[in-house]
Amino acid sequence: MLEALRGLGYSTADALADIVDNSISAGASEVWIDFRWEGGDCAFISILDNGRGMSDPELEAAMRLGEKSPLDERSGDDLGRFGMGLKTASFSQCRSLTVGSKREGCSESCLRWDLDEIAARDDGAWALIEGAAEDSQERLDPLAGFPSGTLVLWEKLDRIVTEGYNADYFLKLMDRVETHLAMIFHRLLEGPRPVLRLLINGQAVEPWDPFLTGHPAKPWNSPIERKWTPAGMVEVECHVLPHKDMLTTAVCDQAAGPDGWNSQQGFYVYRNGRLLLAGGWLGLGHGRAWNREEAQKLARIRLDIPNTADADWKIDIRKATARIPVYLRQWLTTLAEDTRNRARRVFAYRGSPTPGAGGVPIEQAWTVERFKDGMRYKVDISHPAVAAVFESAGPLLPLVKAMLRVVEETVPVQRIWLDTAENRETPMTGFEGEPPSEVVEILQTLFEDMIERRCMSRAMAKKTLATTEPFQKYPSLVAALPSD
Repeated sequence: MLEALRGLGYSTADALADIVDNSISAGASEVWIDFRWEGGDCAFISILDNGRGMSDPELEAAMRLGEKSPLDERSGDDLGRFGMGLKTASFSQCRSLTVGSKREGCSESCLRWDLDEIAARDDGAWALIEGAAEDSQERLDPLAGFPSGTLVLWEKLDRIVTEGYNADYFLKLMDRVETHLAMIFHRLLEGPRPVLRLLINGQAVEPWDPFLTGHPAKPWNSPIERKWTPAGMVEVECHVLPHKDMLTTAVCDQAAGPDGWNSQQGFYVYRNGRLLLAGGWLGLGHGRAWNREEAQKLARIRLDIPNTADADWKIDIRKATARIPVYLRQWLTTLAEDTRNRARRVFAYRGSPTPGAGGVPIEQAWTVERFKDGMRYKVDISHPAVAAVFESAGPLLPLVKAMLRVVEETVPVQRIWLDTAENRETPMTGFEGEPPSEVVEILQTLFEDMIERRCMSRAMAKKTLATTEPFQKYPSLVAALPSD
């Protein structure tokens, strides 16, 4: 049974998050995770917290499988459910699990599971061993410096340290774990008064906020919506993130998240501030479930459920899957559809302001013609740059029109689609990567044409350029053009 439980599918990061959950439930304000490479067979991972700890009977109960029933009533801040996380998460990574713990004013207790020793027994007994392994006692020494707390020690890391594994892989594993935990516990780690401090090999984990809270370029987030359900209150807040054109490279890379922009779109399901699911549309959609698509990659939705809703939401042991209850599907579909549509508009306009009530429309260089059998993209001849050429072409006008028609008919739609899908990024447009001098040269040409040929005032010409694609992205360059 123990060997079978090792195959539940935990990653190392997921397994460590489960152990941190136990620390938080025990009231810990600080958790130290240490990765130690002392050669393949001697590598170990320890998780130490300053929580309330456990007495000897409590530790023995915690080390038993299925000690808690998932149907038992729990405190509102409990992050567990099945009474299995400590054991299943640990055995998914190691063959030897040692736990030392102490309550304030009590002596330290220590118990150990060793799968090799269990397998070697002739009587088939499940031997829960007192104390650490002979050469491992010093690995529990850090616990002595705390009045209370718990130390979880993973040794014999056979699911991590496999054939050919070396110290470089161990370091990369540390980085992946840090990135994952920064996302899972970000709401507990962030803010002026965080409730948790998490350290990996002595370095504090910095939270990753999937919603870019407070960023000045963020185009939209909804008011918080709440709905009372049979399992408790559910809370939803919808977000559309800025287009990458509105972000610095560093912020864009950071906001992409551990798995990239496309994978991180969708619902972020939290329980007691702890992230359970990061991204995905939870099977919602009209007729066919929505996929994670490029056009909606800026859409992210925060969804909070209480820990009394685990059964309704089908939360699994690994806290890695959830299913929306039938009584919430229509409500969440409506909210998600609105968010996806908003995100698509921001994506399509590349972060530019979209036409709105009372707003000034952006002069687009391309238009979309829709037909019964599909759609066609055409150059908008009213765009200032195109109109200027048409009006000045004289006898060359038929050639200019023929050239534009060739451009329209040969837009490499399939190539663009493939490059975007394969590279997970949209092609560069809007003078991306061009030095400002290139933009200024074109701006100046159009500016002079508006004044000299179209007899516009300088102020009107600047106002027109400020709402013309792609120059609306360069307000400082437009403002620097000469005024009357």
